[in-house]
Amino acid sequence: MKDKIKIRRCNGISDEEFRESILPKREPVIITGLDIGLCKSLWTVDYLSNKIGDKQVKVHVSKDKQMDFIKKNFIYKTISFRSLIKRASEREHEEFFLDKNEVYYLRALGDDPRGRDVSDFKKHYSGISDDIIFPAYFEPSQYFSSVFRIGSSGCQLWTHYDIMDNMLIQVKGRKRVVLFNPQDTQNLYLNGDKSEIIDIDNPDYEKFPKFKNVMFYEGFLEPGDVIFIPALWMHNVISLDFGIAVNVFWKNLDNSFYNQKDPYGNRDLVPAEKALQSLETALKSLKELPKDYSDFYHRRILSRVERSLNEL
Repeated sequence: MKDKIKIRRCNGISDEEFRESILPKREPVIITGLDIGLCKSLWTVDYLSNKIGDKQVKVHVSKDKQMDFIKKNFIYKTISFRSLIKRASEREHEEFFLDKNEVYYLRALGDDPRGRDVSDFKKHYSGISDDIIFPAYFEPSQYFSSVFRIGSSGCQLWTHYDIMDNMLIQVKGRKRVVLFNPQDTQNLYLNGDKSEIIDIDNPDYEKFPKFKNVMFYEGFLEPGDVIFIPALWMHNVISLDFGIAVNVFWKNLDNSFYNQKDPYGNRDLVPAEKALQSLETALKSLKELPKDYSDFYHRRILSRVERSLNEL
């Protein structure tokens, strides 16, 4: 790992300043001093439990604090919100699924049981929607989704990228956020949109030697802070305390680039998805060749990709 870069912190950035001086730089920024509403003081365990109560939510449950989406070291359980927030705020549980020290993570979905509903905090949690103010850093027509997130203390989410710009509004608890520049993609061992490296602080360099070349962009969020995460920046998030946040995503490119049937907003852009599918088809075809020929054409493809990259 190279030296760490501290994510820049800015105080009270206006909508105009954000669009003119932050958005064009395509780098993460932690914004402090914003008015995010009464949620910062209101959203206690008791308050949310009373307001949301028995609403059923689908949560990740794991014995391992470092959640791994590729190997699925967690289970999904549907429980009441009241039960979720009680358990997520505990260090040790009297009631549990796997272990008395298990951790919980909610990435709120829509109300459609088939998972075809785009997550919309204001709609799906209308009883508390007036408690929080979203910074108006994007045009209303660009809005895609807003995701309610709740995590146990110590819960660490897998490193991944999103195809849309987003901001994470930290309401309760502290978080450590580590981001990786898109130009480090070849050093992050991607499997789809996720990295195979789970423990970013103690990686297996024999298995992942190129990870030594990455630059960490590190920041710490306090309640009330908002972090801007530009599209394609890989990020890894650790809840240092029991945490509550709302994540807002918007389409920073023309709508035609996005898959219109994707309720999660995590499928690659349409042209990129087509290119990746074509690449997989090409690589499958190369397996039909004798080894020395396959080696030659793999290298020819690499050379062509490098040339294209240099032409950007």
